[in-house]
Amino acid sequence: MKLPVVSTAGHEGKSLVIDSKLETITIQDPFGQLLGAMSWGAVIERVLASGEDARFAHCRAQPRAPLALKVRYTTPEGKQFDSLTGGIGGGGLFIESGAPLKPGTELTVEFALPDKPWDKLTAKAKVAWVRSKPERYLLFPGMGVQFIELDEQVQKELVGLVEALNRSRSSS
Repeated sequence: MKLPVVSTAGHEGKSLVIDSKLETITIQDPFGQLLGAMSWGAVIERVLASGEDARFAHCRAQPRAPLALKVRYTTPEGKQFDSLTGGIGGGGLFIESGAPLKPGTELTVEFALPDKPWDKLTAKAKVAWVRSKPERYLLFPGMGVQFIELDEQVQKELVGLVEALNRSRSSS
């Protein structure tokens, strides 16, 4: 199966050729010349090694930054839990939890930004994905939650914070 690349910046005109018998993906230039190949196993290993940030980046409309904040979340049944975030963005956050909720579960999250610890922000969210066990001894179990109701000004503040954090990390 040959798939043309039409909108990925810098790669328009190239093609991905998927060969299910050889279990390979090859890349061809606009003239059909082979540029490279990779086995399905290598692709799978690369994706799995990249962690959630890379695996779910295509699902995110907003950039994200690692940041530990205290967060309180409330389930639809009214149960409250206190935890820490592992990352935050304008579209959601990661909540560390040894017992993550099921994907699709709606909840209320309450947290404060580092520059205004007294100003509690509240959002409606839903669980988008879960990590049930630690990965590579570095990534805690927990759940990625997506904001479904968030004040527009709060979202702007989050986006600004994430941009500042990412800028400061890339310049050091």
